[in-house]
Amino acid sequence: MKKLFLTLFAFAAVSINAQTAPVKIQVSIMTTKGEMVVELDSTKAPLTVANFLNYVHSGYYEGTIFHRVIKGFMIQGGGITPDGNKKKTADPIRNEADNRLSNRRGTIAMARTNDPHSATSQFYINVVDNYNLDFKNSSMMGWGYCVFGKVIKGMAVADAIAEVQTGSQDAPLEPVIITKVSVLSKPIAPEPVK
Repeated sequence: MKKLFLTLFAFAAVSINAQTAPVKIQVSIMTTKGEMVVELDSTKAPLTVANFLNYVHSGYYEGTIFHRVIKGFMIQGGGITPDGNKKKTADPIRNEADNRLSNRRGTIAMARTNDPHSATSQFYINVVDNYNLDFKNSSMMGWGYCVFGKVIKGMAVADAIAEVQTGSQDAPLEPVIITKVSVLSKPIAPEPVK
């Protein structure tokens, strides 16, 4: 009887842990420079992750470019076509930058306008630590930019994109195209970010 009770208790504990453990959603971003895999943090940025995944599942990102590239800062994409046209987006989402995730090297965050709550489809990947982009307070100037995941594979690809030659408005002279974005069915082990 005691053995049966311990077995049932262990099973219940595993079940509870399985229900409360956050799901690690990993997304492959394939580009003309190679693949990056990002792991999303749906616990700390649930609205942002859901928004990003809606764009992923709809195929929205395929055929867009990294249209703003600043060496020693970040690479931004997810809304502009190679001919420079801006794609139509869904409604903006609430900024979740107050989630205590920091704009460190290798993190993915939402791009936006001066309005803190204007993010739609565009995202950026930090190629250096950009703590100045973090949430400071809930004023217009202090909101910061919402981090919602991190690169776990292919940071060298992000670095290579950051090195491309750019022209006006920090646009690459040779387009860096996002060819496919998809959720990985089997999670992979993260690589160390260097």
